[in-house]
Amino acid sequence: MQNKAKKVNVVVFDFDGTLSAYDANVEFGKYCLRHSLRTWAFLPVILVAYIGRLINHPGIWWRQTMRRFLTAGMRDKFARDFIRQHKLNRFGWASERVAAERAAGNIVVLISASPDYLLRPLVRDIKFDAVMCSEMDKDYPWKYKFLCWGKNKVAALNAWAEKKKITPHIVRSYSDSKSDMPIMKLADEAVWINRKTGCRK
Repeated sequence: MQNKAKKVNVVVFDFDGTLSAYDANVEFGKYCLRHSLRTWAFLPVILVAYIGRLINHPGIWWRQTMRRFLTAGMRDKFARDFIRQHKLNRFGWASERVAAERAAGNIVVLISASPDYLLRPLVRDIKFDAVMCSEMDKDYPWKYKFLCWGKNKVAALNAWAEKKKITPHIVRSYSDSKSDMPIMKLADEAVWINRKTGCRK
């Protein structure tokens, strides 16, 4: 007879608009516009992708098309300085809140749609038990291997829990966006954050 997976209390945090002002992915695109002519050359393509966003917001095609300008070289050249700047947008309470949740005995995880090459360095100094995010192709950083958005956040949490051989009981989930409703509905307490102020709604 197999042993049942251990049930553990988990607290889930979103990143963009929840722990940090602005969207890291969008802001990185703006950074590339300021530092690369190649990005400007792709503006017509980005416009087409934006129209695709209006038609099918959950889709992945427009997300990839919108970022089609990004090369591995650009990522490596620009990401470090961008990350240094974007860290300044973090809400002041973020690190303390994560530490308090861990001190209470909860497993604290970050689940974000932001790409791996931005998110992991952005939160390296915060003590999360796990960080789940969109996984990008190493050679083609505009291409998604896994989009960690919407219901896929639940899938990411479940896949992580299965590897750890645990059953997560979400005691709290923090987010700023209705796109996180699938995981927020699983939490005992849904904490909604104002993405402009960082204050609880």
